Amino acid sequence: MNLLCRNRVQDISRWKQIIDSHSEAHRKAGLRLQRMWRSMEDANNIFFLFEMESVEKARAFISDPKAAEAAKDSGVLDGEYHFLNDVEIR
Repeated sequence: MNLLCRNRVQDISRWKQIIDSHSEAHRKAGLRLQRMWRSMEDANNIFFLFEMESVEKARAFISDPKAAEAAKDSGVLDGEYHFLNDVEIR
């Protein structure tokens, strides 16, 4: 299971510092950062993928007021989350 996230940020350097500083909180929430991308059209639009232990733990983490405060501190302007399962392609 994966969690795909998108954040549009004011300053990618500031945002990256904050997300890196929360690696232990991510680990405790059962989230392991797998990949990160920047939009070619808007360099401050960031996409990142976590592997999840459980949907429940991930939902609890992203709905925690501390996560909203961290997003605000890191300059997130808007964002979205998508919970994903693998699909077998033949």
